[in-house]
Amino acid sequence: MKLSLGGFSFYQLLSAGKMDIFGYLETAAHRYRLQSVDLWNGFMTDRSDPFYPVADTALLMRIRNSMEEKGLTLANFAVDRAHLWDEDADVREKLHRNAMDYLRAAELLGARTVRIDTSRGPVQPTEAQFEYTVKRYQEYAQRAADYGYTVGPENHTGISLHAGWMKQLAEAVGHPGYGILLHIGRWQEGTEPGERLLAPWVNHVHLDARSIVAEETPPIINHLLDSGYAGAWAVEYNAPEHPFIELEWALASVKRLLVRTNAAGRERGIGGQQHAAN
Repeated sequence: MKLSLGGFSFYQLLSAGKMDIFGYLETAAHRYRLQSVDLWNGFMTDRSDPFYPVADTALLMRIRNSMEEKGLTLANFAVDRAHLWDEDADVREKLHRNAMDYLRAAELLGARTVRIDTSRGPVQPTEAQFEYTVKRYQEYAQRAADYGYTVGPENHTGISLHAGWMKQLAEAVGHPGYGILLHIGRWQEGTEPGERLLAPWVNHVHLDARSIVAEETPPIINHLLDSGYAGAWAVEYNAPEHPFIELEWALASVKRLLVRTNAAGRERGIGGQQHAAN
């Protein structure tokens, strides 16, 4: 069973100046005895800059060395402020350059999967927006395939919370280097849930405090396993209070879910998405 811990889970401590990237790695490896982590780029950038500039190579290599010393693999690198679509063409170009810089960072860090969002916040879907999004993901997916990882969006914000649109996007991208970070239970209210719809493209999974205890989660896990999912199961839970204790509970609860679904016995191959579209 491959467990991981999303860096955003410690957002409160980071914002309060009580944890940095190296403290996060220490916590994951020694407090929770994990073998994988999910890095969030907010831990390694100037967050006062709206584009979250990429850390310099020296810092990235220090992070890589710290992970290797602790026996940690990078299950997912979650990248904010490098999303694909913005109405302003100049902003889109800046975001694209930022995404390319972060893909290079992911390669230096040894990421297995990378999350780059479709957009930030609500977006009006148009033919031009869809075509641009497909083109960019195809470009990023080719680079990812060349370097041995997968890249794609999360059902995170705006239009990505609509499962039908995400399925259309995955089918249009149609590349083995493309994969979806599935955040279980996060969908626009009133729209179709997408866990079963998007299972063929899932390359990484997030669970939060709500989805961990939801009745529908065990069947979702079973469906993902039956669809061939063999990647990591990551807790992303930004607890408002007592984060260390809350995350200990969350990780133990996910372990319990995976044991009950016999995830370890049913995993096939090494993490990554399966690319077998229906």
